[in-house]
Amino acid sequence: MLSHLQPCSKILISLIEDIVIEDFDFIIIGAGSAGCVLANRLTKNPNISVLLIEAGGKDNYPWIHIPVGYYKTMHNPKTDWCFKTEPDDTINGRSINYPRGKTLGGSSSINGLLYIRGQSQDYDIWRQQGNQGWGWDDVLPYFKKSEDQERGSDDFHGTGGPLSVSNIRIKLDILDEFRNAAAEMGIPKINDFNKGDNFGCDYFQVTEKNGLRCSTAVGYLNPIKKRSNLKIEVNAHLKKINFDGKKATGISFWKNNKLKTIKANKEVILSAGSIGSPHILQTSGIGDQKKLQDLGIPIIYHNPNVGKNLQDHLMLRPVYKVKNIKTLNKTINSFFGKMMIGLEFIFLRKGVMTMGASQLCAFAKSDESRATPNLQFHVQPISTDKLGGSKLHNFNAFTPTVANIRPTSRGEVYITSKDSRVYPKIKMNYLSTIEDRQVAAASIKLVRKIIFESKTFRKYQPEEYRPGIQFQDDEEIIKAASDYAQTIFHPVGTCKMGCDDTAVVSDTLKVHGINNLRVVDASIMPNITSGNTNAPTIMIAEKAADMIIAEK
Repeated sequence: MLSHLQPCSKILISLIEDIVIEDFDFIIIGAGSAGCVLANRLTKNPNISVLLIEAGGKDNYPWIHIPVGYYKTMHNPKTDWCFKTEPDDTINGRSINYPRGKTLGGSSSINGLLYIRGQSQDYDIWRQQGNQGWGWDDVLPYFKKSEDQERGSDDFHGTGGPLSVSNIRIKLDILDEFRNAAAEMGIPKINDFNKGDNFGCDYFQVTEKNGLRCSTAVGYLNPIKKRSNLKIEVNAHLKKINFDGKKATGISFWKNNKLKTIKANKEVILSAGSIGSPHILQTSGIGDQKKLQDLGIPIIYHNPNVGKNLQDHLMLRPVYKVKNIKTLNKTINSFFGKMMIGLEFIFLRKGVMTMGASQLCAFAKSDESRATPNLQFHVQPISTDKLGGSKLHNFNAFTPTVANIRPTSRGEVYITSKDSRVYPKIKMNYLSTIEDRQVAAASIKLVRKIIFESKTFRKYQPEEYRPGIQFQDDEEIIKAASDYAQTIFHPVGTCKMGCDDTAVVSDTLKVHGINNLRVVDASIMPNITSGNTNAPTIMIAEKAADMIIAEK
């Protein structure tokens, strides 16, 4: 009898040994664009203890820190979750790669480094929806607080913050000429997109310092990672948030094949991003009651809005061949060109290897009836058939990418398993509304107007390589452009902030119906900002840190 029980007792002892219990004041789930900010600000008080956990590894992969290295980090399982969207009937049934950062710094370690805040109206609309303290005048101080602006401080910009914001370090005639052509078509030349009114055309600023990437891991985490009141766990995959009734009490996560349980004396803060945060809430028992019960997940709180309201910027990628002017295609395709690019970076920290995802930006209106811009251009002096991993064309061409920055289509993130290691489904529905389809067609027509009707481009004999000038009808244009459309990597909204019955968190970012649990990342945006979303995400975390500190 004893010999029969002995194996069972060994198994029980092994299970007990796998459970390691510690406690901290705050547990931050996700060391990404928001999580690193929170870790920095909360641990400034030596009496506050913080655990920061990250499912990915350390940010020691060299390509993370070389700006153009996003071509090596996206779609790379070392640094990217490598999600894929569900087939989307609105873009010809395509499933597309959906990069999300899986390393210290999260998506700020693999993104295109472009610093755009959005329009003042974006935040004023948040406030008008009942989210007190989230208007433009409320959030501007937090943008300034985060920033170390190369151009210096003024009423709109700050210096001395953790996030380095710099001018681009490359100059190309094709970009200047697009800017000239846009001005001919009524899109003015400006010198700052980040004052709240971004109508116009200018060069992007980038989150770089001395030609190297400044992620939130570099800017916020590295300077404070040795604080005695901060513990960082990497390669730690969350199993679930733990609860006592409706109170979050801690987390359980796997590390080195062991299950660890950590207690939170004050709060659990979920900063896993617009895909990860709703995923974790649902596997922890917060979501649609029926769907979770069908998966065998104990219900903590019924909220069918978790994972809904997914928004993103879909980029349409027309390509134009040009003559009598150079782009980077042939330079990058040649051995000698690559060698010169490398030497320029090594010795000068300038040139192609310091490039963000795009170099020239423009904000414009799809039609003049709009009060503010609803289109954003990302102009790239290169062209390729497939974004990421595909060879550049062997002819001079450029890509004036254009995106609807105020989409009305909505998607969803939802789970199919109670095991948090199983990826959620990502359903985008990119062009599911009539308005979004109209704007998509209008955006391509505006590109054509800039290229074919401006005096600037006549001498370059432009030719529309893609989608093809033969497509003139709106639906023909949309169908042809959809074959090459891609995410611009801006998912937001899946844990919507608000006080109505579609919200997941309050305007203090506390999860409705739950105590001691907040969400702090881009998922809380009720509406997507009009432009790139990394700077707004960092602002959200800066503001959240102040709210948390004030309460505790």
